[in-house]
Amino acid sequence: MYRNTCIEIDVGNLQHNVKEILRKYPDYEYYFGVVKGNAYGHSDKIAKYLVESGINYLAVASLEEALSIRQDGVTVPILCLEPINIEYLSICIKKEITITVHDMEYAKQLLEKEIMGPLKAHIKVDTGLCRLGFQDKYEIKQAVDGLRKKPNILLEGIYTHFATDGIYDVSWDNQMNQFYELTSEIDLSQFQIVHLGRSQTLLNHAKIPCSNGIRLGIIMYGYNTTPKPLPDDFLNKLRKWKRKMYHKKHHISPTVTDISIDLKPAFRLYSEVMQVKKIKKGSFVGYGRVYEAQEDIYVAIIPIGYADGFSRKNKGRDILIHGKRYPLIGEINMGMIIAKVDETVKEKDKVTLIGEGLTMQEVARHIGTSVYESSCMFNNWVPRVLTKEGEVLEVDERKF
Repeated sequence: MYRNTCIEIDVGNLQHNVKEILRKYPDYEYYFGVVKGNAYGHSDKIAKYLVESGINYLAVASLEEALSIRQDGVTVPILCLEPINIEYLSICIKKEITITVHDMEYAKQLLEKEIMGPLKAHIKVDTGLCRLGFQDKYEIKQAVDGLRKKPNILLEGIYTHFATDGIYDVSWDNQMNQFYELTSEIDLSQFQIVHLGRSQTLLNHAKIPCSNGIRLGIIMYGYNTTPKPLPDDFLNKLRKWKRKMYHKKHHISPTVTDISIDLKPAFRLYSEVMQVKKIKKGSFVGYGRVYEAQEDIYVAIIPIGYADGFSRKNKGRDILIHGKRYPLIGEINMGMIIAKVDETVKEKDKVTLIGEGLTMQEVARHIGTSVYESSCMFNNWVPRVLTKEGEVLEVDERKF
């Protein structure tokens, strides 16, 4: 950490979240910790700490991500949510990586290949998201029947993914109905694991009867993205009535939005002041001469920029130094930002860019995105410092 710019991950908060989820929603057998995208930007080194807290299956996007986690000594099953090229199946067998079978062509390739060791597989069903997955119930039956007879393949699970949380639209119910239709030619009870839902399914819906697994993504990292209840003014009462009529017309299943669950964000982004200087009135600060000082001001230069994933859309937002807010001025540079401060700020002062008093949600709103994207924006060369109760557990420093 040569710049003292880092992302601090509070492992204690992550473990608290997992334990709180398991306490409040104890009816599942399999709790998938989704750690794709370098664990939503938190560092995949958190995987072993999630397992310590009760996660008993992990999910990643790619074989590269799965192998990175295996290298860290994690032994629980890992499901790769995206298809893995057939030529790399020997690696999956050796490292015990569960594969996704997403269409008939891939299933045929599996059936034609000699599998040299035990290999777990899950069927992916496309129920309306229109990404990966089978769309024909007879192809699903053909694939399931064939793979069940294939030596060394354990057809362990089946799953789908929802496009919406289903609170204000009929899409979730349509997808649920489509899942039952697409699996009507097979016996779901023959699968060891049926996992259909994600964080918002867990929070907003009753447990799906046929499922015994749940995939935990954003909720595990400390965020409840359920829409907040509308106020009770006249216009919002009208909106509530319209929604009620919409629900009744389309027979939308009941959802829960008034959720009480104690979640603690774990992600904090810190840097430090490199230099403080006094700028005279009329001076232009930064590229493009877009900010003109209207009076004599102090500025602090901080070593982070868009090359690190600190988006140029952060322009104009606040940062925190000693608990006080200061605005960023001028353009976001490739490796530096500039804040308008006061005479109390000194070189080497700690700067909070995301953290207590400056939440990920606030930052996401400012840059026009979601907490999902905002936590994943930072490059892996920004060190992740994993802490618990103030003690450093380990530092994830990737090479450039």
